[in-house]
Amino acid sequence: MSKSVTFILLAMLALAYAASFDQDLDKEWQAFTKEQGKTYKDATEEELRYKIFNKNRIEIAEHNRRYANGEVSFKMAVNEYSDLTSKEFSDMMTGLRYIDLSFSSTFDENLKGQAFISPKHVTLPDSVDWRSKGAVTGVKNQKRCGSCWAFSTTGSLEGQHFRKTGKLVSLSEQNLVDCSRSYGNKGCSGGFMTWAFKYIKDNGGIDTEESYPYKAVNDKCKFNRATIGATVTGFVELPSGDERKLAEAVATIGPISVGIHVVAGSFQHYHSGIYIEPKCNPKIINHAVLVVGYGSENGKDFWLVKNSWGSSWGDKGYIKMLRNGNNQCGISSLSSYPTV
Repeated sequence: MSKSVTFILLAMLALAYAASFDQDLDKEWQAFTKEQGKTYKDATEEELRYKIFNKNRIEIAEHNRRYANGEVSFKMAVNEYSDLTSKEFSDMMTGLRYIDLSFSSTFDENLKGQAFISPKHVTLPDSVDWRSKGAVTGVKNQKRCGSCWAFSTTGSLEGQHFRKTGKLVSLSEQNLVDCSRSYGNKGCSGGFMTWAFKYIKDNGGIDTEESYPYKAVNDKCKFNRATIGATVTGFVELPSGDERKLAEAVATIGPISVGIHVVAGSFQHYHSGIYIEPKCNPKIINHAVLVVGYGSENGKDFWLVKNSWGSSWGDKGYIKMLRNGNNQCGISSLSSYPTV
């Protein structure tokens, strides 16, 4: 066979493969946009999202190949955020605005919480899951609004209110987004849990989710004292970087608000397994979540974490993050809970 004929055959095979690849990609894209209810403003925008989606799916496939070979500890998957770049995702979906106010000349001591006191004569269980005890509401979705701090706040208060009253009441994140700006929070542009706890205390309570539903936008405050779902008497701050204290609090107190470092890309497409990310920096905390338990799996300890990115993300809205791993991703750097 001549070289020219061989070249032509190879070129034809390459074209056939490319066509097959494009068909597979098109099918995945159509399935993705239908399942996630995606619509775009015009053809140019859709083409851009198509290219981003393809780049993400290739990276996910490569990561999962490494997972199958035992090279990484967690699996990734396409989800509703797979048409976003890592930067877009990080800008839209994180929003923790922690500032060490103790260094400020105008620092208000009332914004400082109580110190955590370890429980006495308590043997910590090997595993904890507050979902099974009825203390955790269903997974919520902050959507494209940096209000993670509000969801972490309501999650820990929902747990404490349940423990006190026996009633699980879903509380209003929109109430916090709209009404707690004077405490340092910036609505969809970020905030911090202890500032929100302080607002709820001074405000005399927080609305229910039903009476003040979430809109994922900054709006005027519409707090209604007649529809308060829970109140706060104060809040407790755990020692920074102490995973043992965090475990004590999770085991004996309930779900705990924490801040973490989200590494866009791997965290964006997490699906299952224990999340171990070498790029995590415990000093860069940019996202707020809720620790609802802990345990061990395949010889590794993990924190059971509830996120606020909807149930299509992660393991039905949850992630297992490495526990006792030198404060991996800063999981114990900023931990707190309200008192009721």
